[in-house]
Amino acid sequence: MFREESTQYSQYEVGRMQKRIARLRSLALKYKRAEVTQNMLLEISNLAAQVDTPEAFYSGIHRSLNVLLHADNFYVALLNNDTGILDIPLFLDEKDPHPYDSYPREELSETLVSGITGYVLRTGKYLLCDEPKFNELIASKQIVSRGAPCHHWLGVPIKVNNAVAGVLVVQSYSPSISFNEMDIELMNFVSHHISGVMERLQHQEQLEQAIVQRTKELSIAYDKLKQEVFERRRAERLQRSLFEIADLATSNIDSEIFYSELHRVISHLIPAQNCYIALLNQQLTHINFPFYVSQANSSLPVSRKVSDGLTEYVIKARRPLLLHNRELVTLVEAGEIYNQTPKLSCTDDIYQWIGIPLFIHGQVRGALTIYSLSMTQSYQKKDLELLTFVSQHIATAIEQKLSAETLKNSYEQLEEKVLERTQALAMLNQDLENEIAHRRKVEQQLVHDANHDTLTGLPNRSMFMERLSQAVKHIRRHSLDRFALLFIDLDRFKLINDTLGHLEGDRFLIETSSRLKLCIRDNDTLARIGGDEFVILLDSIKGTDDAEEVAERVLTELSRPYKLANQHFISGASIGIAFSHNHKSDTCESLLRDADAAMYQAKTNGKGCYVIYDDESHKLINKDVKLELELQNAISNHELLLSYLPIQNLKTQTTVALEPRLYWNHPGLGKIKQAHLNNIAEHCGLTTELDIYLLQQLNSDYPTLQKHSLDQLPLHINISAKHLKHKHSVRQLKNALKQSCFNPDQLWLFFDEKGFILDTDNHINAFEQLTNLDVNLGLTGYGSANSALSSLTFLPLQGLKLDPSYAKHLESEQHIKLLKAHFLTAQALELTVFVDGIGTTQHREALQEIGFTLGQGQALGKVLRLSTVSDLDCA
Repeated sequence: MFREESTQYSQYEVGRMQKRIARLRSLALKYKRAEVTQNMLLEISNLAAQVDTPEAFYSGIHRSLNVLLHADNFYVALLNNDTGILDIPLFLDEKDPHPYDSYPREELSETLVSGITGYVLRTGKYLLCDEPKFNELIASKQIVSRGAPCHHWLGVPIKVNNAVAGVLVVQSYSPSISFNEMDIELMNFVSHHISGVMERLQHQEQLEQAIVQRTKELSIAYDKLKQEVFERRRAERLQRSLFEIADLATSNIDSEIFYSELHRVISHLIPAQNCYIALLNQQLTHINFPFYVSQANSSLPVSRKVSDGLTEYVIKARRPLLLHNRELVTLVEAGEIYNQTPKLSCTDDIYQWIGIPLFIHGQVRGALTIYSLSMTQSYQKKDLELLTFVSQHIATAIEQKLSAETLKNSYEQLEEKVLERTQALAMLNQDLENEIAHRRKVEQQLVHDANHDTLTGLPNRSMFMERLSQAVKHIRRHSLDRFALLFIDLDRFKLINDTLGHLEGDRFLIETSSRLKLCIRDNDTLARIGGDEFVILLDSIKGTDDAEEVAERVLTELSRPYKLANQHFISGASIGIAFSHNHKSDTCESLLRDADAAMYQAKTNGKGCYVIYDDESHKLINKDVKLELELQNAISNHELLLSYLPIQNLKTQTTVALEPRLYWNHPGLGKIKQAHLNNIAEHCGLTTELDIYLLQQLNSDYPTLQKHSLDQLPLHINISAKHLKHKHSVRQLKNALKQSCFNPDQLWLFFDEKGFILDTDNHINAFEQLTNLDVNLGLTGYGSANSALSSLTFLPLQGLKLDPSYAKHLESEQHIKLLKAHFLTAQALELTVFVDGIGTTQHREALQEIGFTLGQGQALGKVLRLSTVSDLDCA
């Protein structure tokens, strides 16, 4: 009857954002504790620089750790990975003596490794062990019992360079002291800091070794210093030679003089009575010799084809070579050189031969060769290195002389490159055309997405309003034409989302849009304008019968069962119909409003039907406004009364608590219950006033309840989340609770889970304030909003009241599994669980089998109503 405010975002998107906000706020609480832990860890980090012995360091760790958890029984075991010896630098225990006093030193490592400490060393993972777990490890022969039995044992590995180097252990002998996940996290942080200190100690030891090594190296360097002096003098000669080669490279002398001067420079560095330079031609097919000098033959060799000579051998090797006569003979015998041209071989006369490849333009284009003909002239490896260095400068000089020829060839190749570039540009133009076509498709898709719903693909509100505007303009020009507007609201969409999840809700909407398309013509417009709201624009109709026929088809299609989550689900819809009247006052907004009003009238009539808009719709809206004013007066005049819903033990069916609910005996509408009152109050902003009124009315009923011995029963009071949004509202609620006639521990304040998900921060802050009043806090409708289980761990809750939908779907195995999970979670967190909505005896028995003991509903007692001060009746 009352319309919720529409939004342009889907329920699925809003749900996702709310879940993310909840997770972020949950993390913020954890970070508060992390800040306290971090300060403690900083103190531990400073110990490494303040203490002198390992015992003092670990004693300081124990003092800091004992601030955040019970660590009276604490020890540290360190493993030397090189020797395999286990050391105990610190051991504090109220029952067991120090292991050094109980076991010989030579047997200590083997003894401790076989126990629970060794188990953590072997696995490299933390272990939180109680007595059953300890007995299980012993039974599986994974450990051997060492020391006195304890209530809780927590050990975390100390890892250095990804290797387990020890174990950090705390244990408890008292059942009142137990360790949890937060203690594990804290111990892991401490273990990490200890490993950091151990790594620094290792680095310090490595630094000392490096100093010793460096001292040895300096001693060797001193011995080499004399040799460096000699080499420096030799380097000075080399530098002068390089300057001369650089001058030759920039001079304008002809090639013959250039190579002669080059040979003179080389001769100053190394004996070069036998020397020649060989160069490959541009096609790499022939070798010519621009310079040649020999003690045996003074004639210049002629150009020849590339073959298998020594020169080709060093060119192919692409590295400097120093070959002796025996190595040359071996190459000849192996057929690697002079196999094709044996007449060119002169290896028998050569004693040593040096060949250096010349790199010109990044390629091997020749070779520089020096050789000796007798044993009196011997070359060493250092001569090879010297000549290799000089050859780089020689190659540079030769490269400059060949640049002119290369430039000429470049001009010839320019025309061919221009042609290749033209072809490449043509291909690039084709790619650009393809890119433009792709961009046009993307733009078209963006335009489509802007005008269509992303889930169903139907036109969205923007596109529909544009088409509706065109229809209105058409009617104003053509007075004989007429159109109809159908506003469709799905009846059970919220229930599908709450019970089956948003994914199944999306599938439901997609299937619904497909069914609606079957009910209209091609020229009609179907759009989705909200979460579960669809509209149909029927263009060019002859009369109201056409619109009614389409509405009947829609109701028939949507009444067919849906298959969601492997089960059949029946929905239905409420439809409001508005017609164009050719009035100049008709606008898109007014027609859509009229159809919307008719749709809400259809929902009031019982859903699953359609209503044609008329003046009665306006009257109903005015009636709603009047009802809201009457409610304000009823609160002011104390006309609202209380009834009490019993909360019973499922086994004994005895009443263990009462849930007060307001009702209003309206003079015209009859009895209006709590749910209807909440709906009216929500629309007129009286939610908080209604809750305060309930608390005040409880004080008024207290004498009557006391008279009938009901004043000692706990009271379950449902409180709106709006009390928690502002400090003033929280203060108002606290004042009302302080003025209550009932004991604080007798009051249970239940807040809706959905409100907690939407505004987690305000709930947490308000819960902390309400806890100071010693009242009990709980969540009602639990399971309908899918809140994170982790939220239950940091909220000061005493109870949960499950959503009524769970009791209504006990035939589903999935729901039963979910109920068992909620029951086990509540047991683990020591929370009292109440099941709402128990409607039959079968429901009560099924819930009792799962383990639930408390609940409320039609099958558990009748509502108690105080008709007079002295009379208590059941209704």
